[in-house]
Amino acid sequence: MKDFAALFTAVDQTTKTTIKTRALADYFSQASDDDKLWTIALFSGRRPKRAVTTTQLREWAAERAGIPLWLLEESYPIVGDLAETIALVLPPPAEETDRPLSHWINDLRALAQVDIDTRRDRIVAAWDQLDATERFLFNKLLTGGWRIGVSQKLMTRALAQATGQDEAALALKLMGGWTPDDVSYRTLIEADDGSADLSRPYPFYLAYQLDDPPETLGDPEEWQAEWKWDGIRGQLVVRGGEHHVWSRGEELMTDRFPEFARARDFLPDGTVIDGEIAAWDAEAVMPMPFNTLQSRIGRKTVPKKLLTEAPVIMLAYDLLEEAGTDLRETPMADRRARLEALIAPLPAEAPLRPSPLIDFADWENLARQRATAREFRAEGVMLKRKGSPYLSGRKKGDWWKWKLDPLVIDAVMIYAQQGAGRRANLFTDFTFAVWDAETLVPFTKAYSGLTDAEFRKITAWVRRNTVERYGPVRQVTPEHVFEIAFEGIQASPRHKSGVALRFPRMSRWRHDKPKEEANTLEDLKAMLAAYG
Repeated sequence: MKDFAALFTAVDQTTKTTIKTRALADYFSQASDDDKLWTIALFSGRRPKRAVTTTQLREWAAERAGIPLWLLEESYPIVGDLAETIALVLPPPAEETDRPLSHWINDLRALAQVDIDTRRDRIVAAWDQLDATERFLFNKLLTGGWRIGVSQKLMTRALAQATGQDEAALALKLMGGWTPDDVSYRTLIEADDGSADLSRPYPFYLAYQLDDPPETLGDPEEWQAEWKWDGIRGQLVVRGGEHHVWSRGEELMTDRFPEFARARDFLPDGTVIDGEIAAWDAEAVMPMPFNTLQSRIGRKTVPKKLLTEAPVIMLAYDLLEEAGTDLRETPMADRRARLEALIAPLPAEAPLRPSPLIDFADWENLARQRATAREFRAEGVMLKRKGSPYLSGRKKGDWWKWKLDPLVIDAVMIYAQQGAGRRANLFTDFTFAVWDAETLVPFTKAYSGLTDAEFRKITAWVRRNTVERYGPVRQVTPEHVFEIAFEGIQASPRHKSGVALRFPRMSRWRHDKPKEEANTLEDLKAMLAAYG
C-alpha cells in the first residue's frame, strides 16, 4: 500500500503527463503482479463493490476521532471530499504495516460477507494501521468515488513503457469484460494471445471537434462525410457463434438490445462493426429523438411494449474485423466499401444498415448540408480521411466531428445548490426558468460553463439573496439571466415545463439583460416543434 500511496502522491502533485507516465511506468516495473493487476483494474473503472454506506463511515470516523458527528459533517463541505475528511480527522495510526494494495482490496471485498459490527471493527482496525495518504486511498476504495487523475489511456502508455509492448496492442488486451477474479496479470498483459476472449471489442477511435473552417483540411476529395448521429456509439461483435454489443465506455450492453441477437443469422462469424445504436423510426427513415432511446438505457430486460415503441438498429460506420481478420490498418475508404458489400444483401428486417455518406462537391456545399442536420435528427457532420487507419483513442488529424452550433435560450436563475469536490464551497448547480405569462416556470438545471471567478461571484450573490432553503437547495431572488446552450430538446411529461434539454450548460451570464426579457415557455415550445 505504501508503494501505491507513493504512486498516488507522484501523479497527484503534477499536471505534466510525462511525469505521471514515468511514475506509473516505474510502479508497473516494480510492483507485485497482484498489485499491478488491481492498479490496472482501478484505473480502468473496475472497482470493488461498496460494502458500507457513507453514513456508516461518517459515524464510525467521528467516533474513532472522538469528535461529535456534526463537526465532521461541517468539515466535509469545507474539505470537499469525504475520503479526505475522514483521513484528516482520524488520530495517528496505532501501528504501522506494509501490506500490499491487493491485501487491503481483498479485505474490503470480504466485508460483504460479515455482519455490520464486524465490518466496523475491521475498517477501524485498518485506519489504525495506515498513514494519512494510505487512509485516503483506502477510504476512496470504501466509498467507490475513485477519481485519481489517471486516465486509462495514460495508464496504457505507462504499461507500454514498462513492458516494452505496443500501446495499441495493450489497449486491446484491456478491453472487454475481464475482472481481477477471472484473469491474472500474466494472462492479461504478458500472454502472447491477447485475443483469447472472443467477446472483446476493439479500442474505439474517437474524433476531435473541428473548430477551424473545413477548408483547413485541404482537398475535399480526400475526405468522407457522414451524419453525426445522437445515439450510443457501440461495437457489434460476432465471434464463436455468439454476439456481443459494447458501448464506447466498455460497458457490455448485449442484454439491453435483444434486436441484435438476429445478427448471428445475418453476419458471418468473425465480424466486428463500429456504429451508432439508435431508436429507429422506420416510417420517417431516421432516428427517433434521443429521449426515446434513453427509455432503453439502464434496462437489463426490455418489455415487448418498449421493443415495439423504441426499436433499435445500428447505423454502421466501420468494419473493423471481417472473417476474423483485423482490418484496422486498412484505409477507411476500403473498410467502408467492405462494410457496404457486407450489409447490402441483408434482408430489410436486419437491425443493421450503413450510416449514409453525404455526397458533396466542395466545402461550401457540405456546409449547406450540415446546416440541415437537425432535420435528420443529427448533431452535425463527421469527417474522416479516406486513407486513414482505425486508430485507438482520440487522435488529431484524420477524424473530425463538425457539430452544429448549440441551441440557446435566455433563462432566469431561481434555485442554487453547492457543488462537490474542489467546488464544495461554491454554488455551482442552478435551476433555470422561463416566463409563462407572469409566472417563472423551471425547465432545466445546469452546472457547467462559468469560470471559477464567475462561480465565486454568483456564490457571494446567492448567500446575500436567499429567499428560502429546502435542504441543500436555496431559492433565490429571480434577478440574473443566463444564456443556456443545449444540443437538443424533447417533449417530457415528467417536467413541469413539458420539455427536457440535452446537455444543457451555461454559455453566458447575461449582465446586459433584465429578467423581464428572458425567453418564454412559448419560445421553448417553438424550439420543440422545430427540432424535437
